[in-house]
Amino acid sequence: KPYELSLLFELINSTFEDVSRKQEIDHHILHRIIDIYVESDVDFSMILYLGLLGIDEISLRKGHQQYVTVITYRHEGVVKILKVIEGRKKEDIESFFKSIPDELKKTVDTVCWDLYDGFINAAKEVFGCAKITADRFHVAKLYRKKLIIIRKSELKRLKKILSEEEYKALKPATAILRKGKDCFTHSEKEVLDPLFELSPKLRLAYTFSHQLTTIFNSNLKKKDAEKRMGSWIEDVNNSKLNCFNSFIETLTKYMNERTNYFTGRHTSGFVEGFNNRIKVLTRRCYGLSSAKRLFQRIKLDTEGLNIFRFSGAHC
Repeated sequence: KPYELSLLFELINSTFEDVSRKQEIDHHILHRIIDIYVESDVDFSMILYLGLLGIDEISLRKGHQQYVTVITYRHEGVVKILKVIEGRKKEDIESFFKSIPDELKKTVDTVCWDLYDGFINAAKEVFGCAKITADRFHVAKLYRKKLIIIRKSELKRLKKILSEEEYKALKPATAILRKGKDCFTHSEKEVLDPLFELSPKLRLAYTFSHQLTTIFNSNLKKKDAEKRMGSWIEDVNNSKLNCFNSFIETLTKYMNERTNYFTGRHTSGFVEGFNNRIKVLTRRCYGLSSAKRLFQRIKLDTEGLNIFRFSGAHC
């Protein structure tokens, strides 16, 4: 048993092939050992409180549309894996949520959502609308994409009407806009002013984007945030801009989930951070082609020492 646990310890931050080669042991034996010591599914009896739930998907094989849905939870600042589901179908995710014991469901404070419809519909069926929060950074990504579109179209228009020297003079301004932000320092504004004078539409688009960012940065209550966003939508609709039209449709459709952010100010930051660790793991441990094996490797890499302590053996 101590020898088996020592092999598991070596597997942390390593691969089956590396440990197999170093210890001169068949990698199939390592698979059997990990099956003995590391559970392949969630054990709800070991979880007392869920707190903040996060849902996201990752691709096991880039370019092959082979996705798994990763569900994590955070309580008292600690992020742990809850489930890895093959694919990202709403039915599978909803089925898992329903399998959570009723007493444990009551401990869920918020479900953070990355704007994928399959996730929100599954979570709504089980936890209700009040606990679903749309990640503000995914929202910002949507409306800033619209800025990229209008920036490219306006620069293309200006390139046609300006001389080559006049267009080259705008390069410092375009370099600032490519940074993907909508809040500028005083010195940056001085550089941007010539470009915005040539393109009032571009100035207006960045003004609206900054206004929405300010709303999310403000310490508002949910109802006040709904009013501010409603006024923002009205102002955009009254302007001549149409680049935000599709975003406004999405914002209106999920207004409740967007403004739930102002209740607890929760984001999917912990989900993205944890998923980055998983992505590094999948690149390093190539061959993790199933949700079961990925779940075990995540448990081993993130909770390995706890697994060893729980077993009662000394390595």
